[in-house]
Amino acid sequence: MSEVHEVVIVGSGPAGYTAAIYAARAQLSPILYEGSVTAGGALMNTTDVENFPGFPEGVMGPDLMDSLRKQCERFGTKLVTDDIVSMDLSGEIKVLTDGSGNTLKAKSVILATGSAYKEIGLVNEKRLSGRGVSWCATCDGFFFREKVLAVVGGGDSAMEEANFLTRFATKVYVIHRRDSLRASKIMVERANANPKIEFIWNTEVIDVLGDDKVSGLKLRNLVTGEESDKDFDGLFVAIGHLPRSELLVGQIDLDGEGYVKVDGRSTRTNQAGVFACGDLVDHTYRQAITAAGSGCQAALDAERFLAGH
Repeated sequence: MSEVHEVVIVGSGPAGYTAAIYAARAQLSPILYEGSVTAGGALMNTTDVENFPGFPEGVMGPDLMDSLRKQCERFGTKLVTDDIVSMDLSGEIKVLTDGSGNTLKAKSVILATGSAYKEIGLVNEKRLSGRGVSWCATCDGFFFREKVLAVVGGGDSAMEEANFLTRFATKVYVIHRRDSLRASKIMVERANANPKIEFIWNTEVIDVLGDDKVSGLKLRNLVTGEESDKDFDGLFVAIGHLPRSELLVGQIDLDGEGYVKVDGRSTRTNQAGVFACGDLVDHTYRQAITAAGSGCQAALDAERFLAGH
């Protein structure tokens, strides 16, 4: 408790690990809490990553995170495989407590806790994750060439996913619980104009079918109550994201969806010495490379803050 650290990074993944690499190279001796269960972030549940620069043959998500982790260690980052369970970010010295009951002080904190895809909540949705069930068309669409796919959702994200998937799939069905979309007019028009997209209205997915991979969906019509099975080769769930910001409520300014607000193009939050990066702040892109870039920014912002204090 007596030692005051220069910087503590909360969260791993591309943002947290990149922040640690930069902070360690700046001789800030960072401590990175990578999480007890979610160490490595969302890419730990991804198979082939083909759009991260520098890997012409692609790279497995866990392998990419392992490489970033080793790079952190190489430059002297102290990695702690535990969760931060409480934080007091209000003072000049920040106080954090981990799941083992340890308390530590820091002059600066980098938040890289990420976000989670909202799930439908079905047992087989989780079981077949990575085997036909996906939450990211940009990440996984390439693997569904000449397939018939389903997209669940009715917002801009769902329309964007559906349109993107038509580059690969022969047909994309958008399944929505209502009889109209909440997406913006331009996104609705774009989806309606795409001959490969068809809508299934007033319908919910009640099960994902398949043994080793997705073979279809069990659907329920919410008007008639009728249930039916329909063949699909893949399911893309696009019903939103949940930023992991629950520990920050009342301490850091959040927007209406729970994402951390930052100052302009920087990673500075409303609390001096607290910086946020990655999917915790990103509504729009949510890619590994953009998360890594903002992790770099957070470390540079923290370094400049510490130099000025």
